[in-house]
Amino acid sequence: MSRLLAARAARCPRPALFRSRETMHSTQTRLRHGALTACAAALALLATGCSKASADAQAGDCRDDGHWSGREQAAWLRTAVSFRGTVDGAGPSYEDASVVVRARHTGDGRVLCQPLGVQVEFWTLSARTTGTETSSVMRYGLSADGSRTRTVGFPRGLPDGQDGICTRILVAAYAGAPLRGRELPRTTRDLAIAGDMDVRFGTERIGAYWLLPPQNPTACTPDRPTADPSPTRSTTWDIYHP
Repeated sequence: MSRLLAARAARCPRPALFRSRETMHSTQTRLRHGALTACAAALALLATGCSKASADAQAGDCRDDGHWSGREQAAWLRTAVSFRGTVDGAGPSYEDASVVVRARHTGDGRVLCQPLGVQVEFWTLSARTTGTETSSVMRYGLSADGSRTRTVGFPRGLPDGQDGICTRILVAAYAGAPLRGRELPRTTRDLAIAGDMDVRFGTERIGAYWLLPPQNPTACTPDRPTADPSPTRSTTWDIYHP
């Protein structure tokens, strides 16, 4: 008897009320699924847009250098400075030689948020009976942030050693204030044979330097005569250009 009733119940159609509830539930499920899919797509687009905007903002931003130490300033300057002309020190003058602070150098190509104060200084090194005499000839101040190239020519009238005294020219580009006291350069070998590696500065602010070969090599020989210290030191030209 129970089997017969179950068979009849299976053949009987379900009431419309139950069918309506099932249809409504299915529709709500599809709507919720569609809404979740749309939200996920919108979030993905938003994330992509924000990421691109952030990258664009970073690419167009300046490089924060306000907290840099002297060593960090020198590291930035080292990749920007180059020396041009008078490679071998030959010639009657240094009129074709220059110090160049390039724009957009290697590494992080963004300009600096705060322009860096740079000093380009020239010294003469002369062999004396008491050792090497160092005299500042010219100091040229400028500001650099990587936005443009700055060029500083060698000063006129640099000694060429034709007076028989072993004389060399040293040029350096460094960050910050002019060098003072123990920060000034010195050589650790005989001036006649000294190279760039034999020059020492008492500071970490030096970006780049160059000890030029003597223009009169015969005056810079190991058995050369030495002269007494000069009575007066060279006058320094202090030029500042922002």
